[in-house]
Amino acid sequence: MKQRILEDNLARIGKVECETMLSPIHGPSWGYRHRARLSARYVAKKGGALVGFRERRTHWVVEMNSCEILPPRISELIVPLRELLSAMDLAARIPQVEIAIGDDTYALTLRVLDAPGEGDLALLRRFAIEHEVGICLQTAGPDSLRGIDTKALPRLSYRLPEFDLEFRFLPSDFTQVNQTVNTVLVRRAVAMLAPADGEVIADLFCGLGNFTLALGKRGARVYGIEGSRELVERAAQNASYNGLTERVQIFAADLFEQPAQAIARLPKLDKMLIDPPRAGAFALVEALGPEAPPRIVYVSCDPATLARDAGVLVHAKGYRLRAAGVVNMFPHTSHVESIALFER
Repeated sequence: MKQRILEDNLARIGKVECETMLSPIHGPSWGYRHRARLSARYVAKKGGALVGFRERRTHWVVEMNSCEILPPRISELIVPLRELLSAMDLAARIPQVEIAIGDDTYALTLRVLDAPGEGDLALLRRFAIEHEVGICLQTAGPDSLRGIDTKALPRLSYRLPEFDLEFRFLPSDFTQVNQTVNTVLVRRAVAMLAPADGEVIADLFCGLGNFTLALGKRGARVYGIEGSRELVERAAQNASYNGLTERVQIFAADLFEQPAQAIARLPKLDKMLIDPPRAGAFALVEALGPEAPPRIVYVSCDPATLARDAGVLVHAKGYRLRAAGVVNMFPHTSHVESIALFER
């Protein structure tokens, strides 16, 4: 079904036809979600706090005791978490709990509308020790994120064993929701780009270096560009931690408003990877000129914006859509992720 959606968008929006449809990338259907944002609401008639996802198109919080798409160790925390929030003085002032899971540790971020008192902090400390979980508090914007007692945040990490890489990240950093599928996605993207020693490759919208470092591990000289300065800092730290500072360079630039200026900072490229957010990379592909690399891999989280950008690459920039396939990053949902290869 998701492949049909991708094919339909490419034909209807982009007016392009894919030469080869790749086999779908998929993984476990249950326990896959390594990031989640749960709503919380204190409901006296229900006897305390509810913690769960919202009902479709409403602000009502589903009364949940478990969640099959979360890893079992996190699903088992829902009831204890409800009990914790119900016991807190701030029970009615905690609208959200965000979950971030690493390979070895995990963290909960509580969005709190008021600063917790000492009694609530004691409850949080006890919960963190009992369940071996890091707990953060966020009182306002992302800059207000801190640990229970200090500004230090729990350190999380995930690995790409095939490339001998470990990525460190903070609870607020963007990472892929489905790490099993992400492992296969990185493998396929690198195989499609086929980096060779000494080639120069750009990874645009690189985040914390998910694809960047894997390409560097295969011998390429990689330039990562990311709009978030926090993620640029994290990507540079990951490059250093994995011994790739000589092959990988990361810098911040706005690829939506000033893509031509960002591209101008790069040397002549052999290949390019584009991994934009849902808005796609229209301004970026429009800015590509005759000197653009002959091979582009495009990783997409929205088939409509991929199809729109594919139309520009094929009809205006002289590329052919060699291959494309769907990525089932979110089982049990209609969300379609995909990967495509363009060549000229």
